[in-house]
Amino acid sequence: MQHLLEITRTNRRLLEKILNAHTLEQLNTVPEGFKNNLIWNVAHVVVTQQLLVYKLSGLPMMVSDEMVAKYRKGTQAEGIVSQEEVDKVKSLLFATLDQTEKDIEAGVFKSFQEYPTSTGFVLKSVEDAMNFNNFHEGIHLGYVLALKKAL
Repeated sequence: MQHLLEITRTNRRLLEKILNAHTLEQLNTVPEGFKNNLIWNVAHVVVTQQLLVYKLSGLPMMVSDEMVAKYRKGTQAEGIVSQEEVDKVKSLLFATLDQTEKDIEAGVFKSFQEYPTSTGFVLKSVEDAMNFNNFHEGIHLGYVLALKKAL
């Protein structure tokens, strides 16, 4: 599963670069025709990875319930995100993956709750979840690139 994590890291390096290249105001801007902004999309991928890989495995997540409620599927950008929250999202981009790598090596992923995704694909294992997560993060990288052009 190491190769799956490396794909996620590559995607997240691109997202981090975009976060670092934009002001707080730009990160919070929802361009006309969009429902979300740059920071929502980046926080959303962090939360989704935690839900797919950890929650469905019955393990504690590294993100708070408040963060899940704000960035999970079906939410949209509401209000202004502070620099402190942006910094937290940036730190979680890689801290969550580092922990996932350690947990894989330690063999903590023992059970998994089957989950039918909105695309119709049914996740049956943590490996399925990591594969699907990479697909999902790629979609949101595309959104982020479109948002960036619309700013």
